[in-house]
Amino acid sequence: MTATPDGGRTLNDSNSNLALTKTENSATGDPELPPHVEKQPQAPPTFPEGGLQAWLTVLGGSMILFCTFGTVQSFGVYQAYYSSQYLSEYVASDISWIGSVQTFLLFAGGLPAGKLFDQGYFHHCIGAGSLIYLFSIFMLSLAKPHQYYQIFLAQGIGMGIGMGLLFLPAISVTSHYFRRRRAAAMGVVLAGSSLGAVIYSIMLNNLFNGSAGFAWGVRAAGFIDLGLLVTANLVMKTRLPSRRERPDAKPVDIKAILTDFGYWLCVIGATLTFWGLFVPFFYLQVFSEHHGLSKTIGFYAIPIMNASSVFGRTIPNFLGDVVGPFNVMIPCTIISGGLLFLMFAATNLGGTIAFGILYGFFSGGFISLITPAAASFSRDLNEIGTRIGITSFVISFALLTGNPIAGALVLVNGYYVWYKPLVFASVVVLAGAACLTASRHILSKRKGTTKL
Repeated sequence: MTATPDGGRTLNDSNSNLALTKTENSATGDPELPPHVEKQPQAPPTFPEGGLQAWLTVLGGSMILFCTFGTVQSFGVYQAYYSSQYLSEYVASDISWIGSVQTFLLFAGGLPAGKLFDQGYFHHCIGAGSLIYLFSIFMLSLAKPHQYYQIFLAQGIGMGIGMGLLFLPAISVTSHYFRRRRAAAMGVVLAGSSLGAVIYSIMLNNLFNGSAGFAWGVRAAGFIDLGLLVTANLVMKTRLPSRRERPDAKPVDIKAILTDFGYWLCVIGATLTFWGLFVPFFYLQVFSEHHGLSKTIGFYAIPIMNASSVFGRTIPNFLGDVVGPFNVMIPCTIISGGLLFLMFAATNLGGTIAFGILYGFFSGGFISLITPAAASFSRDLNEIGTRIGITSFVISFALLTGNPIAGALVLVNGYYVWYKPLVFASVVVLAGAACLTASRHILSKRKGTTKL
């Protein structure tokens, strides 16, 4: 989610920051100019590259990702608890559908939320998303054991819809304040999700399996989310004019996007990669416990992976600004696919820690760079938001089905057979890397540069 190296374009340039700032717009867009007076061309927007309001907005975005994507990445804790106690009569694939629907709605919600953001409804989006998310998480705390539909509706549907309204606007608004330093700002925002996953994983594991129990464990997370989301709604502000305030903005050429073969190769590559990428985030704790490791080690397997992902979502972003997002993302994707085979070795303390650190870092590199990579196909800055929204929407279907497929593969006649889901995940991630490589080749020929 950083600037592309050849044009300084990022996914967030499309989200209402491609014209004048609100002050500049009023100065140059006077509707009362006489017909014979030609309007001067609008100057490009300026970016403060910092300041109190800019960093408060970055902080607010980080808080929102802490609550939303951080919760998604800590679903492995719920998966393990549901499998052993709360939904013990259900198979792993049934339980996985709860987290997969939640993740699907988070990404699929980017299409309507991005449109609303472009039209100037930023605060409406994050306000409504916060209310829906908080209502749903407190409803989850009231769900009864062995009542699958209650958990599915509250955690899968309700929290997922709230996340979908929050996620993309929280990332996009940061670009109203940064261009040159956008990589650093995006790194702080994205790191919030991994930090949230670390804290939630440790906290929920201890509360669920301690005296507090499931209900109060979920409520504790809900009260943290309440404080963070209220703060984020108060401190985050937009700065650049929306499309409603720019009626003369150039329309997006949808036909050109839909017929861009290189772009669609990139989307297919991202979809294949996401199809298998989150399998360890859902199943590493269960995997370690079924291989004889203590519950304590299992508890900390996912937090270790998410802690490493904090660095994976920041360091590659800075490197991507220098050499290009594709040039960093493709090696991260290939390494992630190879590491999935090494999860077979995570059957002892050393193997679990090593796998968690390495996989968390390199998978985080892919997650943080796929968006600017897809945005780099834009021929016009006005296209970037549409391309990102389409990419996010298509990816959501892979996230919807990937982990349930892994859950169906892992359980055979009541026994865990781990090679099937791990081979599936590794193959689709490596296939995604191949598509991304071909996509990069097409873009390189189009732009005449290898810094992509």
